[in-house]
Amino acid sequence: MASLLRIAVVLVRYRLDEVVDDAHRLRVLRWARWVVPRASAQIDQLPRGERLVLALTELGPIFVKFGQLLSTRRDLLPDDIADALTALQDKVAPFPGAQARQAVERALGKPVAESFAGFDETPLASASIAQVHAASLADGRSVVVKVLRPDIRVRIERDIALLRGIGELVDRVHPNADKIRPLDVVAELELTLRNELDLQREGANASLLRRNFRDSDDLMVPEVVWSHSTAEVLTLARVHGIPVDDLAALDAAGIDRVRLAEKGVQLFYTQVFRDNFFHADAHAGNIWVDAAHADNPRFIALDFGIMGTLPERDQYWLAENFLALFRQDYQRIAELHVEAGWVPRRTRMDELESAIRAVCEPYFTRPLSEISLAEVVIKLFQVARRHELTLQPQLILLQKTLLNIEGVGRLLHPQIDIWAVAKPVLEKIWRQRRGPRAMFKRLRKRVPEWLAAAPDMPQLMHRYLQQVANGELEVRIASADLRTLADNSQRNARIAVCLGLGVVSALGAVALQLFDTHAPRLAGFSSAAIVLALAAAWSFIAALRSR
Repeated sequence: MASLLRIAVVLVRYRLDEVVDDAHRLRVLRWARWVVPRASAQIDQLPRGERLVLALTELGPIFVKFGQLLSTRRDLLPDDIADALTALQDKVAPFPGAQARQAVERALGKPVAESFAGFDETPLASASIAQVHAASLADGRSVVVKVLRPDIRVRIERDIALLRGIGELVDRVHPNADKIRPLDVVAELELTLRNELDLQREGANASLLRRNFRDSDDLMVPEVVWSHSTAEVLTLARVHGIPVDDLAALDAAGIDRVRLAEKGVQLFYTQVFRDNFFHADAHAGNIWVDAAHADNPRFIALDFGIMGTLPERDQYWLAENFLALFRQDYQRIAELHVEAGWVPRRTRMDELESAIRAVCEPYFTRPLSEISLAEVVIKLFQVARRHELTLQPQLILLQKTLLNIEGVGRLLHPQIDIWAVAKPVLEKIWRQRRGPRAMFKRLRKRVPEWLAAAPDMPQLMHRYLQQVANGELEVRIASADLRTLADNSQRNARIAVCLGLGVVSALGAVALQLFDTHAPRLAGFSSAAIVLALAAAWSFIAALRSR
């Protein structure tokens, strides 16, 4: 109760009760206007977004995290509030270095002097979850040690429970709760915080990202020192660079900012569509620039607590949507939204296409260098939401990352043509991902699995065909819609049978070619394997014709 009263007092102090009034509920906060000291005239004149930022900062680090998460939900927030929340910085007073030393000793199970040749108790940086200390190893390597804050787990559990209670209240009384989905927002925050509390998970994220960009001229990722890392302590090789938003230092170092901005956009599409593993907290505070090669600079990634991946299906639909957007093919964008299941199939395609065109066309009247790709994507999501869009958390993370990367790109080079930089990179990556070589690579990975399942395939196919022959799979229908569905099912069944026969034949051909050394050979190939390969080809062609 005391915590709720404190929140109410802060809301009224910064005159955020006006926002609550918009819901036409909870107007009991008005009584507090008579007992809570009025905000200063300077604060009173600030826009509501800036007042919200000040209130969240006063409420504490978990509420700052909550505001940062809300800033990614531009599909739910007014633009002025979303813009203001992006300015929230996770800056928290450091805790004593002696406590950090004790935490390191508990996590590693031995005195700091045995683990490190040197350990600086003065922190390099401090945030709401952890703080970072400089140290050195016995072999002379300079490292940084990230340590969780004391009792942070207890504090997070307490604050999350409070936010969940507020979310339940808003869910009951707010007239637009179905659009705001407060409980889902709190659940996203809870998942994000729990992931950030596991420093071993963060170390694994850093290790994978480093492997993806090994020997890269575009991105440097510090090495994880696993021998000095646990779930509570993370030790990384120390790196040095220039913060990406320190333009004066970048210019003084002779950094080619235009090239750097283009690399930032290219890195986004490479991480998302080549590796399917992207840094989802890529704001200016987590990105440095390696100044060793001014004419060909590279980024340095920091803080790997929030990383994103996409299911292969969503990755496909998203790439196709981007490519259709680059081509201004609004009909294709509408079709993709329906085919992906992001909007219901009952959606009228012409209405969705018209709404998409209405959003996009005004942007394409501007020079391409003035078009914000992130802004267009967000507007598209807002339009699709009116058609009952269903978005997964991974896509929301991607939207946030796109905003961050485009913001960094325009900070470095305000005239950057995002479209001209992004389009060829995505097209090249997508050709490589969907081309014949990639297809055969994926097939080769599945061959051991298919070989293991091959002995059971004839029996399974026989059982299925026997059920069909005996009428056990027969469906009696009375309506045209159901009849269409049944026809589709029969067609899919024919395709499944053809594909099954094709797979069995292909596996048999491979097995005979590899293991049957006594069969007659034709140009080095087993004659029996050739027959089965032809049968497999016929089956695959029959499956294609049945589509």
